[in-house]
Amino acid sequence: MWNSLNKVQIIWNLTADPEIKETPNWQKVATFSVATNRKWKDKNDRLQEEVEYHSVVAWRWLADIAESYMQ
Repeated sequence: MWNSLNKVQIIWNLTADPEIKETPNWQKVATFSVATNRKWKDKNDRLQEEVEYHSVVAWRWLADIAESYMQ
């Protein structure tokens, strides 16, 4: 069986400041939401827009970065 890693970059709008918590064994966890949107013209040449919200969970040092830089 092959092991693989899927990598995704979501770059757009932070919907709120990250929520920072610690687990019982002192590991930091950050949760936050990012909104992305796409625009296109439909078959009648009208501009359409769709917004998607992505829930993100960051652990340990990534949670530290989210806490320090994401506002």
